Amino acid sequence: MTTFPSGPRNDVTDVEGVCVGHHTLTTGLSGVTVLVPPPGTTGGVDVRGAAPGTRETDLLDPVNLVTTVDAVVLAGGSAFGLAAADGVMSALEEDGRGWPVTGGVVPIVPAAVIFDLGRGGDVSAATRPNAADGRAAYVARTSGPVTLGCVGAGAGAVCGGLRGGVGSASAVLPSGATVAALVVANPAGSVLDPITGELFAARHALLEDDLHLGEVDEEALAAYREIQRVRRAALEAGTATTLAIVVTDLALTKAECTRLATVGHDGLARAIDPVHTMFDGDTVFGLATGARGAPSPLETYDLLEAAATCVARAIGRAARAAHPGGPAPTIGELLET
Repeated sequence: MTTFPSGPRNDVTDVEGVCVGHHTLTTGLSGVTVLVPPPGTTGGVDVRGAAPGTRETDLLDPVNLVTTVDAVVLAGGSAFGLAAADGVMSALEEDGRGWPVTGGVVPIVPAAVIFDLGRGGDVSAATRPNAADGRAAYVARTSGPVTLGCVGAGAGAVCGGLRGGVGSASAVLPSGATVAALVVANPAGSVLDPITGELFAARHALLEDDLHLGEVDEEALAAYREIQRVRRAALEAGTATTLAIVVTDLALTKAECTRLATVGHDGLARAIDPVHTMFDGDTVFGLATGARGAPSPLETYDLLEAAATCVARAIGRAARAAHPGGPAPTIGELLET
C-alpha cells in the first residue's frame, strides 16, 4: 500500500470549495450533516448495505440525465431523517442553485440516513431530523475544518458497541490532486479488533490520524467482547449503517464518480468487520469538483488507492473523536481509563 500525505488539515474541506455544516438536535441523539461542493460538481453513488435509506440515488446512475450535485445530506432518524433534504433543497433554491428549469432551479440533493432511533431514549418526531434541521445544517456550513465525533448525523452513532460519529481524512496524490472522505460511522460490525484491541483502521493510518491505542488491558478487551456478544444477540434488521462521501478536485465523469464511490466501500471493509450486513444500509457517494482537470490513468490508480484509505482512516478518526455521554462507551472509556 502506498502512503499518501494528508492535506493541510486532514479534512474533507482540503478539497477546495467544499463546505460542511452540522446541526445537532437538542431533543435527542440525532442530527444532520450537509456537504456542499462547488457548483458543477459531478456525482456518483454505490449502495452496498442491505437496509439502505436513501433519496435521489437513482439520479446518480451514469445512464441517467443529471450530472451535477448541489449538496449531499447525511442524517440520523432512519427513513424519517430523509426529510432533512427538503430543507436543504429549499435553501439552495433561495440561493439560486440547482438544475435550471423554466422559471427557476431544482437543486439536486441526494441523501442517505443512519438508524439512531431511540438512542436518546425517545423515538418521537421531536427527536428526528426534519426539513428545518436540514436547513440549519446548510446555513451552518463552513470551509472547515469539520467538527468530528458525536455531532450532526453522528450524534447518536454507535460503532459495533462503541460510540461512533463523524470522521474525516484527506490525502494529496503525487500529482498534487486531493482526495478526501467524510463519514458517519454507525456500523453493526466492529471497528476494533476484539483480540488485539487495535482499531482495524490503524494499519492504514498516518501519524496525524492518532489511531494507535497502544497496549490494551486484557480485562478491558474481555469487557468489549462481552459488549459485542450482547449487541450481536440484540441486532435487528436495518438498525445500523455507515455513510461516506469521497471527494476529489479532479475532473471525473459520472461513471468514474461511481467507481470512486465503489472503491470507497473498500475503505469500509478495511475499517469495519463485518460490513455490508443485513443490518446495515451502507452507502458511499463519490464527488468530483473538476478543478484540476481529468486524471491520467496512473493518477486514477493513485486516486482510487488513496480514496479507500481515506475512508478507512476517517472511520477510525470518527471512533477516536467520540465523546462520552451517549448510548455506548467510547474507546477511551472502555480501553484507556
